[in-house]
Amino acid sequence: MPLFDYVAINPKGETTKGTIEEADRASAIASLAKQRLRPISIKEAKEKPAGSGFNNAMGGGKIKAEQLVMFTRQLSAMVGAGVPLLRALTALSDHVAENPTLKKILTGVIKDVEGGATLGDALAKYPNTFNEVYVNMVRAGEAAGILDDILKRLALQQEKNSTMRKKIKSSMSYPIVLLVITALAFFGLMLFVIPQIGKILKDLGGADAKMPAITQAMLDLSGFFTAYWPVIFAVIGIASFGIMRYIKTPKGRHEFHYLILKTPIIKVIVMKIAVARFTRTFSALIEAGVAVLQALDVTSHAVGNSIFEDALQKAEEEVKIGKSLSSVIEANPLFPPIVSQMLLVGEETGQTDTVIVKVAEFYEEEVDRSIEGLSEIIEPIMIVIMGSMVGLIAASVMLPIASLSQNIK
Repeated sequence: MPLFDYVAINPKGETTKGTIEEADRASAIASLAKQRLRPISIKEAKEKPAGSGFNNAMGGGKIKAEQLVMFTRQLSAMVGAGVPLLRALTALSDHVAENPTLKKILTGVIKDVEGGATLGDALAKYPNTFNEVYVNMVRAGEAAGILDDILKRLALQQEKNSTMRKKIKSSMSYPIVLLVITALAFFGLMLFVIPQIGKILKDLGGADAKMPAITQAMLDLSGFFTAYWPVIFAVIGIASFGIMRYIKTPKGRHEFHYLILKTPIIKVIVMKIAVARFTRTFSALIEAGVAVLQALDVTSHAVGNSIFEDALQKAEEEVKIGKSLSSVIEANPLFPPIVSQMLLVGEETGQTDTVIVKVAEFYEEEVDRSIEGLSEIIEPIMIVIMGSMVGLIAASVMLPIASLSQNIK
């Protein structure tokens, strides 16, 4: 995505400069507005800042979730022990030498806090490291005077999110490896093995020998791949690059997420993941003291699916005009009935954060089970595909050999 250099006014009336990465200028303005920055000028950068400059401006992209959790827990412990915020940040900055990106970010945060900015506003300048949920919870903690408690909750939430991501990657890694091996095996057979087999069969049967239909089809397919493999790989590469670029645009992302939610089996898992993220993030924000409308706005950007994002933003608009959140969620088919029911219980008891987190825990377990089930389905399918491919090649070889042996008799 393109980079935009901006000059903006923060809530204290101070001028601030920076660089932000968004799909277009309108998205960049909207992102600044969410950070409570009023842009004076914004223009597309001609080239990306090199190395540390880019990482410093954008919060880098090489900070592991575990490192961020550790930083959050350490900062919480130090603030809870009565250590002044600046001193705590400085001490942590001196002990993160193994991650120069995080050290540079903390240096910038310390400079802003020394200049009078709140910790939340200072962290908001690094959206690739400290997302909207993180920043808004820190702001809520500062406003309520419970920053240490909020940081503990943040660390817990990050650990939950990190655990879910790891489980998804772990469950899907083996099927993906099988898929890659199958694709490589197919191209290897088409380019190297089948041509040699075809040559041997023609030497045995002569140039005019008639091959079985299955054998001839395999030879023709192999011949096509052998003759046009540079074009085939180029088309696959260009198409893959173009699709990935398109998916990164707002329209492409929306269409891709819509397609996923229409795909059998996968749509169930994606919906459960989105619901788990919504309930976990929303409960954390409400528990931190963030207003419902603001919590909905922030959560909409944290669910990871633009269809759910649109649904939550529409819910925010309806809540603004006086509707209850439970009734709005109930009317939306994207959300299972249990979500609206638990929200209703929370609204009636005044314990929305406590009640809705139970839904998060339930759906996180459901995601684990669904992904394990999908992995168990994909693995035998890929094995069957590989076995069928080998069987097809074996049949295409054995049939003409059997025919030749009968002719010899």
